[in-house]
Amino acid sequence: MEGVTGYTRAMEDYLEAIFLLERRQKVVRVKDVASFLGIKNPSVVAAIKSLAEKHLVEHESYGHIELTAKGRAVAEEIYARHMMLFAFFHEILGLAPDVAEEDACRVEHHLSPEARERLLQLVDFIRSCPEKPVRFLVHFQHYARTGERSDGCAACSRCTPAPASNP
Repeated sequence: MEGVTGYTRAMEDYLEAIFLLERRQKVVRVKDVASFLGIKNPSVVAAIKSLAEKHLVEHESYGHIELTAKGRAVAEEIYARHMMLFAFFHEILGLAPDVAEEDACRVEHHLSPEARERLLQLVDFIRSCPEKPVRFLVHFQHYARTGERSDGCAACSRCTPAPASNP
């Protein structure tokens, strides 16, 4: 199944892995990618061959793997999507980092450009809010943990239905 970049989820995962490994250690080899993704070397070799045919990576047999300019642009887009989703799941929804990471990895391949942009705007908007902590997030996270509205939220007329009037 293709992700929003037009490449398969697996290809996107390989590109993101190579991108992250390059940032960490500069020289990336097949064994590094295999270890990073928790898969066997032959699977990586086949994937790298496919990525090279699409001009996303350069690789000589038994040599290092390097993203092309095109591959780097795609990988940066994938990584940016991943980080934005991680921030949304962890910072805004209050999910544990490991859950946020796993869910970001799953969802990043299926977001439309419009949904990605809107989520990015939401994350940026909340992060730039001068009120720290952002009040509605505190109330939401309390509600998510307990199933009950916090005192501050319950008093808010915008959150609580108006009492029925007696004629």
